[in-house]
Amino acid sequence: MDAATKASLASEYGLHEKDTGSTEVQVAILTKRIQELTEHLKNHHQDNSTRRGLLLMVSKRRRLLDYLIREDKERYQSLIERLDLRR
Repeated sequence: MDAATKASLASEYGLHEKDTGSTEVQVAILTKRIQELTEHLKNHHQDNSTRRGLLLMVSKRRRLLDYLIREDKERYQSLIERLDLRR
């Protein structure tokens, strides 16, 4: 993922103009990377190091979403609808 993609995600999901570290931005970036790695693994199913990295990213996203639901349920609901995540 290049810097331009991250910047566009940060501007779309950020709470303010220069927001790069809020939970919403982190989850959006992780979701994009998870989607890219999932596509990679469809073609390279024996790439176990990538599979491990993917599982770590999924668990990190899960922890961030658990934090967000504890802190602010409305922001959580809005985020999973915008990212089209199941829960």
